[in-house]
Amino acid sequence: MNFTSKNTANDKDKLASVKSYPSVTRYMATNLITFSPEQAVSEVIQIFLEKKISGAPVLNENQELVGIISEKDCLRVMIGSAYHNQPISMGKVADFMTRNVQTISEDQDVLDVAQAFLNTPIRRFPVINKQGKVIGQVSRRDILRAADVIESTTW
Repeated sequence: MNFTSKNTANDKDKLASVKSYPSVTRYMATNLITFSPEQAVSEVIQIFLEKKISGAPVLNENQELVGIISEKDCLRVMIGSAYHNQPISMGKVADFMTRNVQTISEDQDVLDVAQAFLNTPIRRFPVINKQGKVIGQVSRRDILRAADVIESTTW
């Protein structure tokens, strides 16, 4: 059986007029804890535990994103330290952070971000403005909060 679409220009206009999804900027965290590449990983671990966070952006002296450090990166430090019989305090953030960071644009909506989370094992994305600066961070939980409050007619 063949199916032929009977979409008209009018149908496309109707689709375009459907409510848009909220911007990621509405749900992202903005009061970020950030780290520098030269900070000790032992300090990062202490801050993760104290602030109950699992990762944060790494910014250089010009406040440009150069990486992200996570609990998983810190676990690598622990294993490496045990293997080389060195204290954890010897490691610097730059030695263990993820350098190839996937980011989200401030223009993206929560549905775009939900799709990005489904396509990657990443748990958080830095949100970047048009000038390339970090303006926030969005996590899977932030997007779930958005899903919880979006009107059912939007879906």
